[in-house]
Amino acid sequence: MQFLWLLMPLLPLAYSSPANNTENLLWGAYRPNLYFGLRPRLPQSLMTGLIWFGTQDYQSISKARHACDQGDGLDSYTWTHFDPRQGGVQVLQDSQNNVKITTELLKVPGGSHGGSWAARIKGAPIDPQYPSRISTIFYFGLEGLGGLDMITDESENGIDGPVEFSGSAPDLNDFTIRVVDGPDNVAVTTGPHYEEFEERLGKTHVTGLRLPPGQIWTAKDHIIQNIVTHASPLAEKYRSAGQAPDPSFILQLSDDVLTASNLFAIQKSFDGEFQFDVFFESASANTALDASTIDQGIAAILASFDNQFEETFPIPSSYAADDIAGVKSFSKAITSNLFGGIGYFYGTSIVDKGFAYEWDQDDEVDDDDEEEKGARLTEPRALLTATPSRSFFPRGFYWDEGFHLLHIGAWDTELSLEILKDWIKLIDDNGWVAREQILGEEARSRVPPQFQTQVPTFANPPTLTMAITAIINQFNTGHDGPSDADLGMDYGMGGQAPLSATSDSSATLERAAAQSLLREMYQPLKRHYEWFRRTQRGQIKQYGRRARSRTEGYRWRGRSEAHVLTSGMDDYPRGPPHAGELHLDLISWMGFFSRTMKDFAKFIGEEDDAESFGEIERAIINNIDDLHWNEESEMYCDVGIDLDDDSAHICNAGYLSLFPFMLSLLPSDSPHLGPILDMLRDPEQLWSEHGIRSLSKSHADFGQGENYWRGPIWVQMNYMVLGALHNTYARQEGPFQERAQEIYDELRKNVVDNVFKEYQRTGYVWEQYDALTGEGRRSHPFTGWTSLVTLILAEKY
Repeated sequence: MQFLWLLMPLLPLAYSSPANNTENLLWGAYRPNLYFGLRPRLPQSLMTGLIWFGTQDYQSISKARHACDQGDGLDSYTWTHFDPRQGGVQVLQDSQNNVKITTELLKVPGGSHGGSWAARIKGAPIDPQYPSRISTIFYFGLEGLGGLDMITDESENGIDGPVEFSGSAPDLNDFTIRVVDGPDNVAVTTGPHYEEFEERLGKTHVTGLRLPPGQIWTAKDHIIQNIVTHASPLAEKYRSAGQAPDPSFILQLSDDVLTASNLFAIQKSFDGEFQFDVFFESASANTALDASTIDQGIAAILASFDNQFEETFPIPSSYAADDIAGVKSFSKAITSNLFGGIGYFYGTSIVDKGFAYEWDQDDEVDDDDEEEKGARLTEPRALLTATPSRSFFPRGFYWDEGFHLLHIGAWDTELSLEILKDWIKLIDDNGWVAREQILGEEARSRVPPQFQTQVPTFANPPTLTMAITAIINQFNTGHDGPSDADLGMDYGMGGQAPLSATSDSSATLERAAAQSLLREMYQPLKRHYEWFRRTQRGQIKQYGRRARSRTEGYRWRGRSEAHVLTSGMDDYPRGPPHAGELHLDLISWMGFFSRTMKDFAKFIGEEDDAESFGEIERAIINNIDDLHWNEESEMYCDVGIDLDDDSAHICNAGYLSLFPFMLSLLPSDSPHLGPILDMLRDPEQLWSEHGIRSLSKSHADFGQGENYWRGPIWVQMNYMVLGALHNTYARQEGPFQERAQEIYDELRKNVVDNVFKEYQRTGYVWEQYDALTGEGRRSHPFTGWTSLVTLILAEKY
């Protein structure tokens, strides 16, 4: 059965095993790049969206809202409650148009083609003392096979009452769509020249258009053009009349329905508060939906969500706040917006198999790759994924997704596994997966051309390993599996009780089901691991470097003079590019990757592999000390090549220096742990009352240039620091245990308080926070890894 509309019965809070649930999951994903839009998890099918603009003047249509865009200047927009299986409530504050729009979505199970859904769009003035005149357009279009028809009789002057359509598409089969007004809507019906428009006022206007294949995603452009084309001769007519008609009289759809339309737009204009409902009814469900369905269903979703949230993400008494109710609402909202940012993407991507920077050109290149130099389109691929930012990064990012899955998996392990499976499917025969998944023309439309091409020698931090580790830990906790200490970090689960472990037999069944699902992913992930070791290997013996292992050194490919985009820390200070570089963060990631593969192999019974991965892990940890520790600076450093062509440490105090610590690769009695904690807690270096800075305040590059990773505070890195402190160094006996606990307690409160304060001040969570003031910076809302604040609050690392 296909995974379709994110449809599922209102589930009990207890989790059922993946083996029992996966076949019956009938859910898909949003179009997270839109303020409100839905599509099934099918390559070519139905796509919906919402457009609105103010009718207070004629210029507002040029600022019509549709795709999430920071330039729109919305005060805020967030799902306050959202469960990917059930639906939820989103609130959008648009003070420029003096309207608060609320979207409610309810998913209704039934039938054999993905079930049904209902949406309610309602609005109210933000300031009742001023007019709130809004025109809304709900549209739906069909890509691929199938068809759409308008059941309600067409009218050149608009339609009174509900509007109904029928349709059919592969996997969705037959369906109907109805758009129904709320009981108390009011339109503008008076004003200059109103009598000349009287027949069209207060009515629903419908247009049917025929778009070329693959172009439904451009619906807004065609719909707005239809309105402008209809309005232009009317506007010209009244240009010299002294007083123009109210914009809502003229800025209307044409009410023309073309033959074989594959896009329908339904426009309603309001004065003041409004409400209308959209019902998608699958014929095989044989269930009629109405307003009461939404009333009752949304109330049930809110209650269910609140209960599950209290159970899953409780706030321990160790966190004190003056406004604990506000903190809880904030935590629910950022979690909901992460879930509401899950999207389904399908399409081609652009790959250049032959590209290499000068310092990477000594690497071996496959003959096939040499023949395929130049950017080329790939075959279409599909991906279900969370997105970092609905406004700025509405697509899949490898570096981000592991963090997203920690949060998603704590709420719904099965959903996390489904997303993880889609990512694993992207790993090619050589073991590579692109760091940005820019699938299809709609995704590419949001990416500057210079960043669209992916290169099969470029890596990214392998954070999917965190999700694997979290899932394994969740099923091992409380059973006869490796202990927490054996498994290393407990990312994402925080020692959570086993899922639905009501008896030994049920726990065993769940473990077997998890093993079966993960076993399918093991070989592709092993191939990916081997790709990393093969393509990102660094040079050791060439420069006379002394290390216990002659093989375990690593270098990011794909860096430029000024950036190491592949590391994820784009402009973080590094040495000059050179084939002899060794990168501390990459060898640390490879240590964590090796540990994950060891635990993965143990979990599915591949003991020989587990032993081999364990040997590599130990060799890497030894080489981190041998190659990267600088005794004089008392920190871990990159390794570069100096002007005499000799190996030399390149030390830049910041996140980079912390990687062996953040990934819990250091034993709790390591003599290097003390200097690391000193640097971490030093206000002149990394410590601030808002969180850990990315670069030392004392560094010459602090706050300079792009200032992306040269000081600003990143929540996911603070989460890693907190996880290492909480799960390893404050938990395990050692000379720094008490200090680790003190730093943990203080840092946790600093991070949570600052992100919450900025959310209250600005209405958003942000990509990063200022290193000196803590103010939110760059893209927003950034409810990808910044939503990890919920896990920090609940102490789930």
